Amino acid sequence: MKHRVHFELAAITPHDALEQEHLRGALAWVDSGAPLFRVDKPATPPKHLVSYFALVADDHVLLVDHRNAGLWLPTGGHVEPDEDPRATVVRELKEELGVDIRLDRVGAPKMVTVTRTVGQSCGHVDVSLWYAIAGNRAAPIVFDPTELHDAKWFAFSEIPLRRDPHLQRFLHKLRGIVPIAS
Repeated sequence: MKHRVHFELAAITPHDALEQEHLRGALAWVDSGAPLFRVDKPATPPKHLVSYFALVADDHVLLVDHRNAGLWLPTGGHVEPDEDPRATVVRELKEELGVDIRLDRVGAPKMVTVTRTVGQSCGHVDVSLWYAIAGNRAAPIVFDPTELHDAKWFAFSEIPLRRDPHLQRFLHKLRGIVPIAS
């Protein structure tokens, strides 16, 4: 599975200097032989793999108000031991939003981030692969109230202030905005 994760990372073209740094660090981490998957909640090992996935429709993105993180985030979850990160997208979409999607509809990740989390339960480092999935704003939103306070569509220009620190960079990347030179 380390080879598969390396392959996913290698598919990413960095958008800016920060993403270049995150990509180099993530590849070095995978290639080091360190454990990649969370095996015990909340944070064992203290650095592990996550798949984020944003449902995107036109110039809107579906975000969820995550109970533990206290932020508006794209949906996502920890990659289970030996699970393909794209399979995590399929599993978590079903668990968090009740959306069924086939694995072959999940394309390559669009971005990678390495972030120290500060959730209510325990801080740790997430190495996150960010995927974009075509969404439908007319479809009803059904979310898991045990994990989420709310879920709603936002125009890219109206993203809430309490958000993931990398979300704006991700949306800029999706829109093809020219990155800041490194």
